[in-house]
Amino acid sequence: MKTFINKNFVITNSTAEKLYHSFAADHPIIDFHCHLSPQMIAEDRQFNDLGEIWLEGDHYKWRAMRINGIPEKYCTGKASNKEKFDKYAETVPSSINNPLYHWTHLELARYFNIYDLLSPNTADKIFNQASEMLRSKEFSTRNLIRMMKVETICTTDDPVDNLEFHIQLHKSFEIPVFPTFRPDNFIKIEDPVKYKAYISKLEDVTGSSAGNFSALIEAIDKRHAFFHEHGCRLSDHGLDRFPYSPFTQNGVYAVYKKLLKGEPANIDETEKFKTAVMFEICKMNHKRGWVQQFHVGAIRNNNARLFKTLGPDTGFDSIGVSQDAFRMSKFLSLLDESDQLAKSILYNLNPADNEMMLTMAGNFNDGSTPAKVQYGAGWWFLDQKTGMEKHLRDLSALGLLRRFVGMVTDSRSFLSYPRHEYFRRIACNYIGEEVEKGLIPDEDELLKPLIQGISYMNAKDYFSFSK
Repeated sequence: MKTFINKNFVITNSTAEKLYHSFAADHPIIDFHCHLSPQMIAEDRQFNDLGEIWLEGDHYKWRAMRINGIPEKYCTGKASNKEKFDKYAETVPSSINNPLYHWTHLELARYFNIYDLLSPNTADKIFNQASEMLRSKEFSTRNLIRMMKVETICTTDDPVDNLEFHIQLHKSFEIPVFPTFRPDNFIKIEDPVKYKAYISKLEDVTGSSAGNFSALIEAIDKRHAFFHEHGCRLSDHGLDRFPYSPFTQNGVYAVYKKLLKGEPANIDETEKFKTAVMFEICKMNHKRGWVQQFHVGAIRNNNARLFKTLGPDTGFDSIGVSQDAFRMSKFLSLLDESDQLAKSILYNLNPADNEMMLTMAGNFNDGSTPAKVQYGAGWWFLDQKTGMEKHLRDLSALGLLRRFVGMVTDSRSFLSYPRHEYFRRIACNYIGEEVEKGLIPDEDELLKPLIQGISYMNAKDYFSFSK
């Protein structure tokens, strides 16, 4: 019987088969956006079993399990790892054609050489075999990374983080693990009490006062410089949408003064303040030659009852409304007017925004570097076969597919690296289909740089990483 994860998994045409195996399969991975724990890598964590590494913190799996009628104790509760795994195995057959079904079996195959389909019938065998392997030193966290030929990792880190684990890794791990500057908390002003407490943390780590707006920006810049010293070359901004409202220095100073008193800002003040802070941080990105990433379009923590119980990032987020193209345009233009728009990657979560975001990115390319502002990979709910295929079609029609910087894991899981293989297979299949329709010439001199570029080389060229 033909195994599900086989040589030509996802590949449906002979041209794609050649493209994938000749030009895509063997490249290393540059994971320029993920949520892996630098502490776990520094400590070279050893996982006890497959349930632990798969279900600890994976809200994708929890969400599917809840939809399948699995009680919460088997998701985030106190059930044993084996009990949680069994409930996930019960869910997997119902996830057919969901990306989880594909990811699950790719991960079993690539890490553990297991090609059985996961179900209640195979759960014990798979759990025992994979768990025994995980308990061996060859399957430590660092060796899992090495196994997948990962070349570079960029984690996601709060500006007040002391980066102690990145510093350790710089000295002890041959694969660079760089921090990414994630300054979202500087614009989350809806709760002035929490905001003031966060600013106190900033003052503690910088050893300086942030008592007025100028001092706040100076303190943020100190952290920005500190991250740069430790290899950071990217910022990441997780926004519901781009902010924009014309602001004045005096107006922003007044809003910040209110916040430090514990007084809430009104809607207009909030928009002006967010615009001003984002503007200053983006200027820092440009000053230090970073790439800035904007992840927009999520509506988070929709289930108020379970958010109170479980907290954020537990599987209760969804696609939000379409983006405000006007505000996005005005914000990017504000930076571009003074020639302080850094290389930028725009990720959206609502597929209705694909075409708008692609054409928006094109507005701010000035010939200074290929794809200076570009449309990022299918993200979150769009990180699946249908979403990737639409992304590739839209990018081909409205941008330059040849310049696409490629895939990210955007994951907290150390078993997530086969997602790069998944993307490469889908991309090769899409391009192979276009070749066989006669829409792309069947010429290696065109196809080889295209496939190698979106698989690896474009990311290698776009980012300024160094050991």
